[in-house]
This record gives sequence, structure tokens and C-alpha cells, in this order.
Amino acid sequence: MKRILAASVLAITAAGTLHAESLKLSHQWSEGDVRHKVAQMVADEVKAANVDLEIQIYPNQTLFKAREQYTPLSRGQLDMTVFPLSYAGGQQPAYNLTLMPGLVKNHDHGARLSASPFMEKIEEILAGDDVKTLVHGYLAGGFGSNKGCITKPEDVQGVTIRAAGSSFEQMLAGAGASISSMASSEIYSALQTGVLDATNTSSESFLSYRLYEQLKCYTPAGETALWFMYQPMLINKTTFDGLNEAQQKALMDASAKAEAWYLEQAKDGDAITTKAFADAGVEIAEMSQADFDAWRELAKTTSYPEFVKEVGNGQELLDMALSVE
Repeated sequence: MKRILAASVLAITAAGTLHAESLKLSHQWSEGDVRHKVAQMVADEVKAANVDLEIQIYPNQTLFKAREQYTPLSRGQLDMTVFPLSYAGGQQPAYNLTLMPGLVKNHDHGARLSASPFMEKIEEILAGDDVKTLVHGYLAGGFGSNKGCITKPEDVQGVTIRAAGSSFEQMLAGAGASISSMASSEIYSALQTGVLDATNTSSESFLSYRLYEQLKCYTPAGETALWFMYQPMLINKTTFDGLNEAQQKALMDASAKAEAWYLEQAKDGDAITTKAFADAGVEIAEMSQADFDAWRELAKTTSYPEFVKEVGNGQELLDMALSVE
């Protein structure tokens, strides 16, 4: 028998009235975060389409913890999520390529990567886990520290730092840092209690988690942003396939609109976060092209070979990603 989905199935009452199907969407961020706003835009657009489909959003980890959403999504216990895909790198190591140092040059390049054959390969892996992408999106990020500004590899020597994925952890460890792994929602308290000296995360998370209250120096995503992380909106594929044609079209139309908005907001978000940190009195540092090149050379001897070793077709995937201009 087909497994029971998390979505409420369409029910017909004795009077013959149709009740809208309700999908559950979980994510880790606050309502002010751009990723919540992407989810809300899709929910609002779908509701306005009047196709008997509603999306109920559960922000702030109220339904599932930050790193625990992919498994219930793939099992049909959750319908939708906005999720940093590299969080599921433990289940699917290929996903670690969606947070790889020096792989994405800027936001437009990230959009081209999302529309490339490389991402089609990632989509095939997702489909094998009964997951489908609705909204593509890369977010840029930077460094924040309480032990001097971080611009080049030598700056993390002896520093306890958080990075979102294994590829960045490998590179930072190669530079002499001590690694502490956690979701972005846990960074504030870790900085506050001294568990962390520094962090590496998205501009949006730096702002929405008010990390300017805990950091002394911020190195934002600029012309030479090193950190780009793929953070798409995903849906359980069986859930999507179970929707009727009008509902699927409404969801895809809403997702296309949200994807375009997400890209523009991602571009604006870097500058908005930098201003917020400066206004809070946090020192702002800039990464030079030479700094960026030094990080990428380090990645070529740490993160890149580790990825190739861990993933069966890792070299093929890495080459596909690197081939996108």
C-alpha cells in the first residue's frame, strides 16, 4: 500500500464540498529572513491561484530541527522545505559540491550553475530520494570573528570556527583552524558562550540571527566572495505528483516568480547586512583578490580532492560545476 503522505488529502464531505489540500513547509529561519519570505511568496501565490491548495509554513525549527529536515522530506513525513542542501551531505555526499570554496563567483554565476547540466545531475540524486526542486537559489556569505579580522588563510590559525559544510571545514582545518559544526541557528549562543571564536555563514543568517551583537569584525561577501551556498525550496516528489494539474501549475508558476525574486534579494542582501554590521560598530574587513586566490589554492589541496575521493563520480561532478562560465 502506498505510504501515507504528510499532506492532507483532498476530502469530500457528505455535502460534497471540497476541502483545500494542505502542504506542510518547514524551515529553520525567522519570519524576517529572505528564505521565509520566499516560502511565503510561494504560499501566497498558490493561495491566490484558487486551486484548492494551501501551504502551511512552520518557521524557526518549530516542526523539525535545522539539519533534520531532509530525511522526513524524503520519507514523505514532510511536504516542503527551504533547506541548505549541503546539510544533507552526510546522506548524499554529492550535495557537498553545493557548498564548495571558490566554485561560485557571484550571484549571476550561481544562477547559471542552477540552470546547468551539473544541477541536472544533482536533481537526479534528489529524485532518487523522492525529492524535487521548486526554487533554486544561492546565497553568498562571509566571515565573522572575535579574534581579529579574517581575510586570508593565515587569519584562522588557532581559531575555533563554524562552517556550514564539510568542504569548508576541510579547507579551514587545512589553514589551521579548529572546527565546530552546528546549524546557523546555533551560532549566536555559541559565540555568546565562547564555544566559537568565529563563523562562516550566509549574509542573510549574519543579519537575521543578529550576529552583529556578538562579533567584533565582519568580512562581507564582496566582489571576491568565497562562500556561496545552494539553499533551494524542495518538495517531496510523491506529494507533488499527487497534486492535480492545476495545483502543479500554480505551484510551479509561484516558484518561478519566487526564484527570480530570490536572486534579486540575494544580491541586495549582502549590502544590507554589511551596512547593519557597520551601523552596529562592527569592524568591516575586505577580502582582496589575492586573499581569494590563496583560499582557492588551499581548497584545491584540501576540499576538492576529498570530495573526489568520497564521491564515486566526484571528479565528473566537480568538472561539470567548474565548466560553468
